[in-house]
Amino acid sequence: MSSIAHGVAERPPLLRSVVAAQAALIAAFVVVLALWVGRMAAAGVGPEELRSGAYDPKDLVPFGLSAANPLTWLYGAVSLLYLAGLAAGPLLAVYSVALLATNRLRMSRRTWRVLLALTVGAVLVAAFRFAPTGMDMHRWWLD
Repeated sequence: MSSIAHGVAERPPLLRSVVAAQAALIAAFVVVLALWVGRMAAAGVGPEELRSGAYDPKDLVPFGLSAANPLTWLYGAVSLLYLAGLAAGPLLAVYSVALLATNRLRMSRRTWRVLLALTVGAVLVAAFRFAPTGMDMHRWWLD
């Protein structure tokens, strides 16, 4: 047996957690965006009418909001992830840029590309959140 260890590069710290968290936050944002656009299309209204409070997002939960309804729990989880994405999304994007820049050789090509795609997605989501249209969607969701 040889005493020479094969040089396997260690993964950067928190890589899996960062990838999973960014994917979850982006997925929650996409779900809220799809519900917002779907609600506008189904009702035949624009963002102004949704912002008025006439179309509550909680009305989209089938069978109403109750602790016995599993869809209520799903609505709550999506709401928490969506709100957590306000602060955590940009912070994770900054950390991901640092990981992408400093640990390219320590990650597989596939992992690097996935992290790059999620980082670009997080930046786009953050930009949309603070645009006027994103603010309309945010007001509707928090109604």
